[in-house]
Amino acid sequence: MTDFDPLWFGYGALFALLAASFATRIDRVRMGLAVAALMGLLVAFATWHNLGLTLLLLLVFLANAGLLLRLWLHDARINFSSEEQELRRLHFDGLNPSSARRLIDQGHWISAKRGEVLIRESQAAPSLFYLARGAASVHRDGKEVGSVVDGALIGEATVLDGSNATGTVTLKDNARLWFVPAAALRSYLAANPDIAAALHEGFARALRGKLANANTRLSDTVPL
Repeated sequence: MTDFDPLWFGYGALFALLAASFATRIDRVRMGLAVAALMGLLVAFATWHNLGLTLLLLLVFLANAGLLLRLWLHDARINFSSEEQELRRLHFDGLNPSSARRLIDQGHWISAKRGEVLIRESQAAPSLFYLARGAASVHRDGKEVGSVVDGALIGEATVLDGSNATGTVTLKDNARLWFVPAAALRSYLAANPDIAAALHEGFARALRGKLANANTRLSDTVPL
């Protein structure tokens, strides 16, 4: 059997550092640094025999492993209701429990009645909405052009830049909603860029889903 080259651990350490450089969640950054330090320790033990460097790598590993453990213990104590868990699963899965908890707490849960208008055409969306239960219709120039069902985000296309909505969204049923005012959301994300990056990914996924549904409806339409 060919002898294993311990320098491969060094390559592994560099790869872990590269992965940590692209991570947006702090726990993943800590994990990458801890893994890189551990790989470096293995190389140090096998080849370098440098006590000072070994101790430095050990301190880097212990510091990041300890902070990572503290983050995990903190996240383990965070609770979500069944509604919040579904919101997280569908749209905030890129956030760790602590970040998701803080973001959800920026908004409010309400019960809304059929006929209420959430967003008006040619006006800026007042809030970002999550339709936990119920359905809504989308009208443009007075004509119904689509619908939104439970589990969907409403207003994600324009709420961050404040541009005008292209349609009016009206509840078709009594509904259960989570919403966060647009101005409050923009201020919060400006102060928390790591959360903003993950939220943009969730918004992009929601928009792709809506586009796919729209294409399906168009393909099912019989040509005149």
